[in-house]
Amino acid sequence: MKGKAEQLKSGQKIPGPILSVEARLTEAFLFLENEPVSLEKLMRMGDFSQEVATEALSELKEHYNLYMHGMDLVESQGAFQFVPSSDLHDRLKSCYGKRVDRRLSKAALETLSIVAYSQPVTRREIDNIRGVTSDTIVRLLREREYIKVVGRKDVPGHPCLYGTSRKFLYEFNLSSISALPKLSDIDRQRFDKVDEQEKEAL
Repeated sequence: MKGKAEQLKSGQKIPGPILSVEARLTEAFLFLENEPVSLEKLMRMGDFSQEVATEALSELKEHYNLYMHGMDLVESQGAFQFVPSSDLHDRLKSCYGKRVDRRLSKAALETLSIVAYSQPVTRREIDNIRGVTSDTIVRLLREREYIKVVGRKDVPGHPCLYGTSRKFLYEFNLSSISALPKLSDIDRQRFDKVDEQEKEAL
């Protein structure tokens, strides 16, 4: 099959629209960053104006929706990323949803859930919620790219703040963190109590 460049030269009609250079660059940025990217960051990376960046995102979203790609372009909390199309979730879950359970222990899953619901969160805060030291598990979750350092807390020592990664969203079939199931009242009280203890310690 001829490539697009050859098809253009020969005058052969190409199925579907050809994306603009700006939309193609945006697509590449979102793929290579492997995490949600804000509009401001896209503007800096592509040297785009706000209007150009917004149009590129709109063009990309329309293209993916119109031609039924395996990924959708979604916005969450002002940042953009590709996620598996919602109509594929059930089939993807059979391949990826169970992988997490096989690879992570109960303690690791508990720690991952704490990071997901409390992020950004320090290791000490994780320890306080779990009631045990979590050094090894936090390191494991970082190595497997379920969590990542998202900043430093503005307290003495400036400990790392952890948050979940795009891989976490993908393997748990979540479009964004806001799609997490709601915590029970008991779990919420547990998290809030530790948060109050941390504030008092400061």
